[in-house]
Amino acid sequence: MNYVYYPGCSLKGIGRAYEESLLSLFEHIGLNVSELSDWNCCGATAYMSIDESKAFALSARNLALAEMQGDGNETINLIAPCSGCYLVLSKAQRYLSEYRPLGDKIMDAMRSTGLNYTGKVRIRHPLDVLVNDVGLEKISSLVKRSLGYLRVACYYGCQIMRPYATFDDQHEPNTMNRLLQVLGAETISWPLSTRCCGGSLTGTFDKVGLRLNYILLKDAVRRGANVIATACPLCQFNLESYQTRIGRQYKDDVNMPIAYFTQIIGSALGISERRLGMRRLFVPPALSAAGDAVRGGGYVGK
Repeated sequence: MNYVYYPGCSLKGIGRAYEESLLSLFEHIGLNVSELSDWNCCGATAYMSIDESKAFALSARNLALAEMQGDGNETINLIAPCSGCYLVLSKAQRYLSEYRPLGDKIMDAMRSTGLNYTGKVRIRHPLDVLVNDVGLEKISSLVKRSLGYLRVACYYGCQIMRPYATFDDQHEPNTMNRLLQVLGAETISWPLSTRCCGGSLTGTFDKVGLRLNYILLKDAVRRGANVIATACPLCQFNLESYQTRIGRQYKDDVNMPIAYFTQIIGSALGISERRLGMRRLFVPPALSAAGDAVRGGGYVGK
């Protein structure tokens, strides 16, 4: 099975470690992945809040480009690792199909540029592909280093599962947990795994955003986690980058590693830290030697 990879803006910027670890992992397990040619922004956030139809048009263009990379007959598996991209592409696909006036307007605009979309794209998240296409048995067979010393808080965030994902339980997802468990890691029971990190609030209403991040960090440590695994570039950025400010604001020491789930899997499979983008993390978890303590200790005091 062939896959088309849609990086979106984040994985070429703040989420570069996600792209590096994802592509290295796919190569290691033998997945044939090609980057979407001439892709553009999915239309998330600002575009969606200003003009929804233009945001949908941006997403529709990516869907049309993905179809062009197929043979014209097969379903195209379009992998969207970024939570925002996955949500917006899925939403655009749904609206094009179910709201005909909007769909017709966007399709007419695309045809004027020589593009067409016929609905042959299946939008996939890497968690979906790894669990349901590759399979836990194969991933388990490739393990070179058990991660039994890790206690992981699997953080899905608020955009992957709701409202469009069908590959996992929307309220109690478990795909990331299952993946990390076959590597030997322990995953904690964490009711906040789909609670919002605050998204762009850290840059607009920072007190609100910082508090939402602090709640997640504090509760993960309270439940015994020594690393948080995430699948979202913005979540990773928020939870990692503001720990010093959160510590000052709440007079509480914060030093929790925040890693992409692809980095953790890749480490267990023996992929080098450089290829996994570990150097890009501010608080990198110690994944190179079983039994090592997590750097920084994952401590949130008091």
